[in-house]
Amino acid sequence: MRDMGLLLVALGIFILVVGIAILLGGHLGPLGRLPGDIRVVRHGMTIYFPITTCILISVVLTLILSMFR
Repeated sequence: MRDMGLLLVALGIFILVVGIAILLGGHLGPLGRLPGDIRVVRHGMTIYFPITTCILISVVLTLILSMFR
């Protein structure tokens, strides 16, 4: 149970840092505008598929969480 508690605390701190970065900066640097992210703008409607960003975040989180194992 202790490991699960530490993981939840680390995840909470990560979410807090990302939230503060979004509030202060408006965005997270190049995330969301990477090559491979698809954005379609038509007739006042925007559809956005951040495929590359999702893959990058998934890889980073996998590496971080594998260190806790």
